[in-house]
Amino acid sequence: MKLIAINGSPRKNWNTATLLKHAMKGAESEGAKTELVHLYDLDYKGCISCFACKRIGGKSYGHCAVKDELRPVLKKIGKADALLIGSPIYYAITTGETRSFLERLMFPYSVYDPDRSTLFGRKIKTGFIYTAGATGEMVREMGFDRNAKVTEMAMERIFGSCESFFVTDTLQFRDYAKYVATRFDPEAKKKRHEEQFPIDCRNAYELGARIVRPEE
Repeated sequence: MKLIAINGSPRKNWNTATLLKHAMKGAESEGAKTELVHLYDLDYKGCISCFACKRIGGKSYGHCAVKDELRPVLKKIGKADALLIGSPIYYAITTGETRSFLERLMFPYSVYDPDRSTLFGRKIKTGFIYTAGATGEMVREMGFDRNAKVTEMAMERIFGSCESFFVTDTLQFRDYAKYVATRFDPEAKKKRHEEQFPIDCRNAYELGARIVRPEE
């Protein structure tokens, strides 16, 4: 059993990455091997609309033809047993790097047929960990969760299953006095982080264990 974890945050040791690492520990507790990929370490672009992955009889049919630093990651995912993607929410959706990754991941497997079928060829469990400085109430009011649901539905169609975990009202930085961020109460943010984030990490651990656990 192999889990690939994708960090779509530009920060390697903050909220999203920390939650992914806890999820990986949960997967490892079930005997899975894990690997963490930081998207911001890679040089790549989103889908370039070449349609090589759709060309009849083409050598890249069902696979992304673009040769860049994302290509080896996509190949690993093609052989993985589970996939977990983490991203902060920037303006109601994932980071640009995450979105570009998702385009390259999903489009080659998506078939332009009436059934909207998939070329992935098997079923694996997938999931998302989303982090947001906004409160849970704001996430719902502004539709962040609805945006995520559209992606979740596409992942379910292609890979077989998908679940999303939102972690809200996160700590953006350690010292709020150094930044223009007067809409936030620094002490309230710190207190919530101390009380809630350990719970979020435990939930991420459980998600990681669940996503690699065989169906009974």
